[in-house]
Amino acid sequence: MSARMHLSPAQDSHPQEPGPRAFEAAAEILGLLADRTRLALLHALASDEADVGTLAAAVGAARPAVSQHLARLRMSGLVTTRKEGRRVVYALADGHLRRLVAEALAAAELGRPGRLRV
Repeated sequence: MSARMHLSPAQDSHPQEPGPRAFEAAAEILGLLADRTRLALLHALASDEADVGTLAAAVGAARPAVSQHLARLRMSGLVTTRKEGRRVVYALADGHLRRLVAEALAAAELGRPGRLRV
């Protein structure tokens, strides 16, 4: 059995370099993640869907501020919504975002004092 057989098919799924639009979209996503409250909201949503009140309590922010952040995340396509009676319930749009948030937080944990200033 060759070593090549152990590689995931995902290894070959990106045969060409990303184009300018991909870099622009990625920069926009990373810009949205650059806000502490939005990052905390996405982290909270990584474990389960929730409404504004639950999320406000989870991240320690005021409901109006959380609503504004969630609106930006929804308009960018990073979170989805569904109605449950009168409540609006938010969820992450996909697993890629869950992994991106987890990797960003892991990278922050690995930051050495003096090298990563937060």
